[in-house]
Amino acid sequence: MTLERLTPGPRMSQAVCIGDIAFLAGQVPNDLAGDITAQTHEVLNKIDAVMAELGGSKADVASVQVWLADMADFQGMNAVWDAWVDPANPPARATGGMLLARQGMRVEMIVVARVPH
Repeated sequence: MTLERLTPGPRMSQAVCIGDIAFLAGQVPNDLAGDITAQTHEVLNKIDAVMAELGGSKADVASVQVWLADMADFQGMNAVWDAWVDPANPPARATGGMLLARQGMRVEMIVVARVPH
C-alpha cells in the first residue's frame, strides 16, 4: 500500500491516506476568541472541507477524538456536534480533557475516515 499526503508541509500533512483510510491532522480553530460553540463550528467546518477535498463527507468519518481544554465545555460542544453529525452514520467518538497547544484554544478534533473510491 502506498501513502498519499494531502497538503504536506514542513511539520505535518493535512491528511495521510493509506489505501482507503484517511488520518486527518488535528483540526483546530483559527479564531481563539470565540466560545466553545463558535470554535466547534469552525473545527467541524474544517473537517467537512478536508473530507470534501478527499472526495468524501462526514458520512465517511469512522472515528473522532475530541479534546477539550475545559470539560465544562462538553455540553456546548455536544450541542454543535449533535446538529452537525449525520444521524444515519454517526462515527465512533471519544472525548477527553487536556491542555491544548495554544492559549484560548478550546477544542481539537482528530479524525479517521474512509476515503471513497
